[in-house]
Amino acid sequence: VVLNEELEAGYEMLRKDRSSLDAVAAAVVVLEDSPLFNAGRGSSFNTDGEIEMDASIMDGATLRAGAVAAVWRIRNPVLAARAVMENSRHVLLTGSGAERFARKQRLKFEPAEYFHTRRRLRALRKNLQNYHGTVGAVALDVDGNLAAATSTGGYTGKMPGRVGDSPLIGAG
Repeated sequence: VVLNEELEAGYEMLRKDRSSLDAVAAAVVVLEDSPLFNAGRGSSFNTDGEIEMDASIMDGATLRAGAVAAVWRIRNPVLAARAVMENSRHVLLTGSGAERFARKQRLKFEPAEYFHTRRRLRALRKNLQNYHGTVGAVALDVDGNLAAATSTGGYTGKMPGRVGDSPLIGAG
């Protein structure tokens, strides 16, 4: 059901002649808002029992990219990544600097409990290693422009501060 919602959200942007960038952002937001995926609300816990998320977005039309890493309370890290790309001179912001930037961009924040799901907490308590779960989307718009976005909660039991490959442009 959620994957259909993701597809529909991205397709709706394209149907309205919006950019491929709008389509991938809308699609990934749906996945970040679902507790079923290891991104946003369904992110994995690190060894301290905290959530740290990474996301990136790339615009083929302009060859620009933006990313955030090791963020804690931003509801939709993919939107923070897009804001980095569109509203800063940087490509990647991390941790408290990324959170501060996202607040200035008026992005939505959630309390820590919003991200704590039973499934992920059970995995941490049982010391289950979950190395899978990065979500993403790719879209091609009517003008032939390609865009891509990724978002992840990392893996269960990662060290605090660990940055995966998802926000590293060209690697994730």
